[in-house]
Amino acid sequence: RGRLRALRTVVAWRGRAEWDQVMVGLYCGEARLQQEALDRVSAWKSRYGPKMPLAVDCTAELIRCKVLDSSGRLKSHELILSYGLALVRFVNLITERKQKMVSIPLRQLAREVDIPTWVVDLRHELTHGKLPRLALCRKGCDVVLDWLRKTYWSRQLGNNLCEESEDEDEEQEEVEGNTELDSDMWE
Repeated sequence: RGRLRALRTVVAWRGRAEWDQVMVGLYCGEARLQQEALDRVSAWKSRYGPKMPLAVDCTAELIRCKVLDSSGRLKSHELILSYGLALVRFVNLITERKQKMVSIPLRQLAREVDIPTWVVDLRHELTHGKLPRLALCRKGCDVVLDWLRKTYWSRQLGNNLCEESEDEDEEQEEVEGNTELDSDMWE
């Protein structure tokens, strides 16, 4: 009776297994599985609304661009606009969290969180200049997805997605005990 209950965080996903399944689906590279993961993220957004972690939202938007790209249904110009919106949104949302009362240049903020400055330059071109080539937008998407995988998704697992764990059960228990799947951890 006298013990304090552990604080619980309410999340949109059913449990750790669903979270892991979506994460693997997003990064697997197979369009069908990626689309299933995107559908699940859409369901999470409908349940969680504005509380959805930015990393999940940004990852989903970038993966959606890759799925559309691989489908062959969009023209080059449409793909540039799709990738462009997702990349601009990513840079703006990430740097917005780091902005203080004084305006700090985006390049400096990006360096602080290890985002390549050329991605910020790409965002600038997409926003203020001539639209870049599709190949550059694709490369920007891949770099940002890799950054998200390393700085957010892999942290949620407690390891790198590409590495196999020798003692998976012990690691899983540690991750479940210590991980919060919300936007505060991402900061």
